[in-house]
Amino acid sequence: MDSRIPHQEMPATMLPETQSELIDSVSFARLYGEPLFQMPTDLYIPPDALEIFLEAFEGPLDLLLYLIRKQHFNILDIPMAEVTGQYLKYVDQIRERNLELAAEYLLMAAMLIEIKSRMLLPPKKNSKDEEAGDPRAELVRRLLEYERMKLAAQQIDALPQLGRDYLQAQASVTQSTEPRWPDVNLTDLQAALESVIRRAQLSAKHVITREELSVREHMSAILSRLQSVGFVEFSELFDADCGVQVIIVNFIALLELAKENLVEITQAEPLAPIYVRAC
Repeated sequence: MDSRIPHQEMPATMLPETQSELIDSVSFARLYGEPLFQMPTDLYIPPDALEIFLEAFEGPLDLLLYLIRKQHFNILDIPMAEVTGQYLKYVDQIRERNLELAAEYLLMAAMLIEIKSRMLLPPKKNSKDEEAGDPRAELVRRLLEYERMKLAAQQIDALPQLGRDYLQAQASVTQSTEPRWPDVNLTDLQAALESVIRRAQLSAKHVITREELSVREHMSAILSRLQSVGFVEFSELFDADCGVQVIIVNFIALLELAKENLVEITQAEPLAPIYVRAC
């Protein structure tokens, strides 16, 4: 008797989709439909791709350094034949589309061809029987110097910059030489009048008289006093001995003067004494 558990097959319609999802979760990319499970060590970018990101290079040194670093070449021992061939393929692509952009790249191509040719020739000896230096030495020096400057520029660009990463707080302050007095609150003006009336009631005398009071006469009297002395405290404009009727008429006269912009009622700060002056 076979004791093995029979294998339960997965439906044929679900198997390809499940395998595809599993492969995509393990691989990091697909090349021509085939999954890639590790980064190739000899990564090579075809010249057609240069049409997209050519302007991202800052010059021929940047492009040459990109080719060397992407293919893991030793910058101190550059394989000139291979690098020159790849570089020329890129230059041939851009010559057909942008001749002005290709000019500086052509100058670097001529330099690479010269170095390649010098490496094919037997080394020359000077008068002291010393062998000449490596033809790639000057190119290596320029590449290393350019790479250091590029890394330094990237570090500086990573620093917070005004206008890009943060904004400077600004505030405008308008200064004026003329003093600005706060507006007198109607409640404060009413409280000041009530205080004067209370003092007048305390000193009131029981004298029955009939007196005709003129608002215009009080307006003239207040205006004449203000023009002679300037600032006057609100309570000094009222005589408590004259009675409540005179104080009220005097107060109405003051309001009429303020309405006609002949006097100004000011206060240094809230709850401070109220002053009256002629405009």
